[in-house]
Amino acid sequence: MTKELNPQAIHAFIEKPSLMRRLSFGCLVPILLAQGFWVRHAVPKIAEAKGPRHGVTGSGKPIRILVAGDSSAAGVGAPIQAQALVGCLLSRLAVDFTVHWKLIANTGWSTPDLRSFLHTVHKTSYDIVLTATGMNDITSRQSMAACLLEQIKLVKLLREKFAVGHVLVSGLPPVHRFPLLPEPLRGFIGDRAKRLDNAIQSWSREQPDCDHIRLDFPVSTGKMAPDGFHPGPGIYALWADAAAVVIRARWK
Repeated sequence: MTKELNPQAIHAFIEKPSLMRRLSFGCLVPILLAQGFWVRHAVPKIAEAKGPRHGVTGSGKPIRILVAGDSSAAGVGAPIQAQALVGCLLSRLAVDFTVHWKLIANTGWSTPDLRSFLHTVHKTSYDIVLTATGMNDITSRQSMAACLLEQIKLVKLLREKFAVGHVLVSGLPPVHRFPLLPEPLRGFIGDRAKRLDNAIQSWSREQPDCDHIRLDFPVSTGKMAPDGFHPGPGIYALWADAAAVVIRARWK
């Protein structure tokens, strides 16, 4: 039986920031707000990857896969879906599986946005869901507890509506190493990303149907999208490699 989380215990999964860290970031609020405004308006907007968002590919054991999330799931930073997360994952699984797949993703979606949309989707069943969401949560004013709770609610919805057998929860990227984000904003968002990522991983360990995918990949300028914020095709390939290893371990 899948272990449900008592909402009262949510804080047990979240690292508490030190007093010094809280005071440091608190003193920087005006700078952080100004830099956040600059990033939102100065960073170039990149289109989602082009290509189909559902289909069947490969040969072998049939599996049903849903990839769901925000702009990274939608493939922002790759020109076509074949070079984005879903396409890279399909190319790795098609050797061993007949994959019936669907992509549900949109730039700007927070985890609550994704959940709201999934409520409108026709009820069906998936063997595997790979989620990619959370960045738009940590850049909002939500607390760490609220961000983690949204991830848990998303997994609960996937279980109940889509009868998912295996949820791969992608972690947060290493924002603290994003080359084009200015300091101290990079450090602030990076700290939130690391704390939420660790919390998701801790919670996932207690769920027999969940695996956490840590996205600790190289983020040099050449591997990132031109906006310095989204993955490029090389990072999507590494992400898909990590997910495919976990899927094969459970489903081969």
